[in-house]
Amino acid sequence: MRLAFALTMLLCGSAAAQQAVDKGTGAVLRGLDKVGGHVVDMTLRNGESSSLGRLTVRLGECRYPEGDPAADAYAFLTVEEEGHEAPVFQGWMIASSPALNAMEHARYDVWVMRCKTD
Repeated sequence: MRLAFALTMLLCGSAAAQQAVDKGTGAVLRGLDKVGGHVVDMTLRNGESSSLGRLTVRLGECRYPEGDPAADAYAFLTVEEEGHEAPVFQGWMIASSPALNAMEHARYDVWVMRCKTD
């Protein structure tokens, strides 16, 4: 519950902390297979998905501070695992603070690197 509150406060913030955002056309995500030590970068457009071992990673959308696509990105991800009905992760992930709302999985790790623009 505290994590949800912290994430809400981070994304919404006070009026002084709020800033306008732009929507990217996609994102670059990084995936790690902790067992094999394999790292893979996934470039996805909004709405696309990619595989990482037994996982399917789907990008909802990526956002970044208005006019600064090189700045901190945050992306809405849904991660599903073969043989599991419910997603193993669904929510916003922030590039500069991946541990704030991290995917908890024994074998795989996924995080946001940056948004893509056309």
